Amino acid sequence: MSVIRIAAVVIRNAGGDILSVRKRGTVAFMLPGGKLEAGETGRQTAVREISEELGVDLDPELLVPLGRFGAPAANEAGCSVDCDVFLYPSPLDQLPEVRAEIEEARFFRADSVDPVLAPLIRCSHR
Repeated sequence: MSVIRIAAVVIRNAGGDILSVRKRGTVAFMLPGGKLEAGETGRQTAVREISEELGVDLDPELLVPLGRFGAPAANEAGCSVDCDVFLYPSPLDQLPEVRAEIEEARFFRADSVDPVLAPLIRCSHR
């Protein structure tokens, strides 16, 4: 099984709901973030990806490391993800505008068991 190194961020609204995104042409919602580029840290990747995909500029100093998690990849068959997950402590007031390959952004309740949520969300947000 191929392993994909990624970084993702748990971003909440004032009600505690978790921001999730869905890539164009897929059904699973996942934490916003993406693949590490050569020489990047997880923190750098998280900041870059959130800016590119959602137009939100995160302060990297505010990112709180939650840990490194593994899970089956939501949109790539036969792959798993190895993910640095961060919490951004400042809530978003509204859904950000989607960009790049992101088709939809949505807030889910933290206790949601909706089957469209990627496995990584279930193991990393609590």
